[in-house]
Amino acid sequence: MFWSSCQRLPQGSLYKGGRIGDNNGMNRLLLYGGVGLLIEVFWTGAYSMIAGDARLTATTYLWMMPIYGFFGMVSERLHERIRTYPVLVRGLVWAGFIFVVEYACGYLLRVFLGVCPWDYSSAAYAVDGLIRLDYAPAWFSLGLLFEHLHDYLSLNTIGQRERPLR
Repeated sequence: MFWSSCQRLPQGSLYKGGRIGDNNGMNRLLLYGGVGLLIEVFWTGAYSMIAGDARLTATTYLWMMPIYGFFGMVSERLHERIRTYPVLVRGLVWAGFIFVVEYACGYLLRVFLGVCPWDYSSAAYAVDGLIRLDYAPAWFSLGLLFEHLHDYLSLNTIGQRERPLR
């Protein structure tokens, strides 16, 4: 039901494609995956700096590439649905959505692989070791940042050849 309602985009939408079947879908999937990995490396590196690690050790997991890519593709549709909402509401929607995706992906990895790459079990506000509720401000901000990336990609569609100048 949710997915089918997200397929009907509002009139005047900036959205110009990006479905996985489109000719630019794979490029978007890879771009979102790469951006997600990059953000995670900076996040974990900043955390190691705060923890006093002079090496600024940063980590991520290869499983995250398709997770971030898929998240980006699905989130484009959600962004179109909430585009006109106030920023506070959009940020709360993003935080909740990211929690749901993170929990679901972690749960599925745990079921199929027997382990989830991230483990928040020792954190004070962890839920089943899969999500941390104290990350809500980060997810709020990340969702709003994602909106700018989506708008940029919608206006500058990647994976399409430009027309030659005549």
